[in-house]
Amino acid sequence: MKPITIDTLKPYLTPKETPCVSLYQPTHRANPEALQGPIRFKNLVREVERSLLEKYSATQIKPLLDRFHHLVEEPLFWQHQWDGLAILATLNSFDIFQLQRPVKELVVVADSFHLKPLLRIAQSSDRFQVLCLDLQKAALYEGNRDALDEVNLGNMAATLTEALGDQLTEKQLYKGVQAGGVGGVPSVHGTGGKAEEVDIDRERFFRHIDKEIYARFSKPSGLPLVLAALPEHHSEFRRISHNPLLQAEAVAKNPWSLSTDQLRSEVWKLLEPHYLARLNQLVEDHRTAVAREQGSTDLSDIARAAVAGRVGGLLIEADRVIPGRLDRTTGAISEDRLADPEIDDLIDDVAEIVILNGGNVVVVPSDKMPSSSGVAATFRY
Repeated sequence: MKPITIDTLKPYLTPKETPCVSLYQPTHRANPEALQGPIRFKNLVREVERSLLEKYSATQIKPLLDRFHHLVEEPLFWQHQWDGLAILATLNSFDIFQLQRPVKELVVVADSFHLKPLLRIAQSSDRFQVLCLDLQKAALYEGNRDALDEVNLGNMAATLTEALGDQLTEKQLYKGVQAGGVGGVPSVHGTGGKAEEVDIDRERFFRHIDKEIYARFSKPSGLPLVLAALPEHHSEFRRISHNPLLQAEAVAKNPWSLSTDQLRSEVWKLLEPHYLARLNQLVEDHRTAVAREQGSTDLSDIARAAVAGRVGGLLIEADRVIPGRLDRTTGAISEDRLADPEIDDLIDDVAEIVILNGGNVVVVPSDKMPSSSGVAATFRY
C-alpha cells in the first residue's frame, strides 16, 4: 500500500502510457459489511472492461483486467481493508491505496488518472499524526477526524532497548505492565535504577525518537504531529525536540490507556479549531482576490489561466465531477461523456496542471465552497 502525499501523487500527474484506469470504492473494516467488498469490486471491474472495450480489443486489455480479477479472489485482501480503496492502473503498473475515509464508487478510464479523491486526502487540512510515547517505547498513528491507524515504522528502533542497546546506563528493572490501550501494546513503567541514570536514558531515547520520527514521517508528510504522553514527559520531549511540526497542543494522558478511537477523538478536539480557521481563511483570501480582479470561479477562465501558469491557488469542490476534455496547450475545454476512455474530469485535470506549475490545490467540502461552479481560483498576476 502506498502513502498519500503530494510528492507520491506527482508521478501520476504525467502518466507515461495509456489507458489509465482509476477505480474508487468504499470499503469496510469489519463484517458483515466487509463481505460486500469483493462483490462491489467485481461490478466496478465490469465497468472498467466495458469502458476499455470502447477503444481497445479484448486481447490488448486482458493483462490489465487479469490483475483486477485476481484481487476479486484474494480473501486476505478484503479482510484487511480500511474505509476506502483506490487503484491506479495501466498495462504496466497497478498501484493500490488504502484510504482512511470513504469514497464514492467511481471508475474513470482515460488518457490520464482521475486523482481528485486522492488529492483531497493529500491536501486535506484535517489530517494529522500522533506520537504515543513513554520511557520504554514509541508508536506513531496517522489519521483524520474520522479514522486513526497505526503507522508501520519499518526498521526504525522504537523501544528503549532497540534504540540504545549497549548505551543503556545500566540494566534497569521494570514492572507494572499494563495491557491493552492503543494497539493493545503493553505499557511498562520504570521502578529501578538511579534517578539520574533513568533521566540520561530518557533523554537519549527521546532524542532518538524525535530525530527518527521527523526524518522518516513528519518531514515527508508535512502533517502536524501531536504528542500523547503522561504529563511528566511533555516538557522533556519538547526541550529536546527539533521537529517543527510538533504542535503546542498535546494529549496529557497515558496513550496506552486509550482506545484508538478515544485517542483520535482527543486529538481532533485539539486540532479542529485550526482546521476550521484555515478553511475560512482560504475562502476569505479567494473573495478578496475576486474583489481585486485577481481571482475567478469560471471553469473556462481558470483552465486557460492554469495552462498559462497564472493560478497560484485553487479551491475545488469535493465529490464534484465535470466530464470533459481539456486542451493542455491552450486551456480550451469541452464537456463530454465520462464513459469515453479518453475523457476525464475537467476539475481534476485543471487541478493537476496547477500542481505541476507549482500552485496550491485544496479540496474543500461542498458547504465551504465560495462558488457553485466547483472551482475557485486565485491568480498570481
